[in-house]
Amino acid sequence: MPVFNILHITKYDYPTAVTDSANQIILSPLSNDFQDVRDQKITISPNANIDFYHDYFTNKIGVFTIVEPHHHLEIKSEIVVETFPISLPVIDYTVEEQWEMLREQCRQYPYIDFVRGEEIQQKDEILSVVKSLAKPELSVMEVTTSLSTYIYENFIYKQGVTDFETEIDEIWQLKAGVCQDFAHLLLGMLRMLGVPARYVSGYISPSNHDLRGEGATHAWVEVYIPGFGWLGNDPTNNCWVSDRHIKIAIGRDFKDCTPVKGTYKGTSSHILSVSVIITNEKTKEKTAEPKFPLYIRENKPEVIDVKSNSYQRFLEMQQQQQQQQ
Repeated sequence: MPVFNILHITKYDYPTAVTDSANQIILSPLSNDFQDVRDQKITISPNANIDFYHDYFTNKIGVFTIVEPHHHLEIKSEIVVETFPISLPVIDYTVEEQWEMLREQCRQYPYIDFVRGEEIQQKDEILSVVKSLAKPELSVMEVTTSLSTYIYENFIYKQGVTDFETEIDEIWQLKAGVCQDFAHLLLGMLRMLGVPARYVSGYISPSNHDLRGEGATHAWVEVYIPGFGWLGNDPTNNCWVSDRHIKIAIGRDFKDCTPVKGTYKGTSSHILSVSVIITNEKTKEKTAEPKFPLYIRENKPEVIDVKSNSYQRFLEMQQQQQQQQ
């Protein structure tokens, strides 16, 4: 089974000293039937103790505070994780039985949280497309594949045209975006049909550059399959999730899974840079010290100068994190 080494570094640089930096991080994958987290080390500089807890969605959340003045903040996450292939399920129920089960379950905990749709101005237009693809004879899995294929074939993967606040209406008009946008759109389309669907954040591992968004932070969707459970679908690459996807967190949308967010006292200007390096352990066996990782992605930082309150600065940091996808 593949073993991956992930190095995820988030850096903030401030032109003048800031204080009372309070932060939340969601960077810790959990072991499950399809991934085994062998090791993780999170280092904060300046040094800070991290307290962990599990949120409503079972994600592992870290919180820390740096009170003293500082010009830099670095959050380094080092992970070793083994992944396992996910076989597509064979459902014993008929198509009619699956949809009937879904109608009953979507009104119950925990599925009700993942079936509520958002307000969409172009809902009628989008729903018309959804209904044309969700033919009555198709199962939940087949409908999901059809919707994912539609997004993959009709939307361009393009960075910089959206941010974490971009709504479905704008994504629909642009016909472009990144993994977060395609996951957001697939969530909306599935929920229009009453299918519980949840947002997933994580990483996608590199291999011959055949997948969009590989070697970096990534986002996809988990759809509830009656008679089986949650199953991941990646509309950015039009595939069902398997052993190249490493899951970090789940939620209703991106805001439930934001990798790093926080507030501080001091100047609103800061520079943010994020690097993600993923190496395959098999490569390391060939050479003790490989000169190059399999993949590295580092977006050029932007200077933020927002004369606003701390909550607005917090939203700005969320946006900058999203732009790394």
